[in-house]
Amino acid sequence: MLCGVDLLVRGKLEAVLPEHRFQTSDGVEAPDLVVVDIARIDPDDVVETYPNVPILGYTNHTDTSGLRRAHAAGFDQVVAKSALFERTRELIDSLLSSVE
Repeated sequence: MLCGVDLLVRGKLEAVLPEHRFQTSDGVEAPDLVVVDIARIDPDDVVETYPNVPILGYTNHTDTSGLRRAHAAGFDQVVAKSALFERTRELIDSLLSSVE
């Protein structure tokens, strides 16, 4: 599930993880994992909407208040956008394995 994720980021995620199916937050199926652009979506709203789903949040490394808000809201993992691209598979696999 992607919340507030722009097309460029979605394309990169799909390229690195072709075995996964990504859908936007208006999809109808319950997600296994939620990936959130913290700069575009309120972290508290995401946690409220998906209380039992692992949540991975990202934002620019300079958005320290956004990173803090996501941590405080209860995201399972919060990273700078650059780390999302450097460690995509590791981050996603780790969060998915935590729910199995």
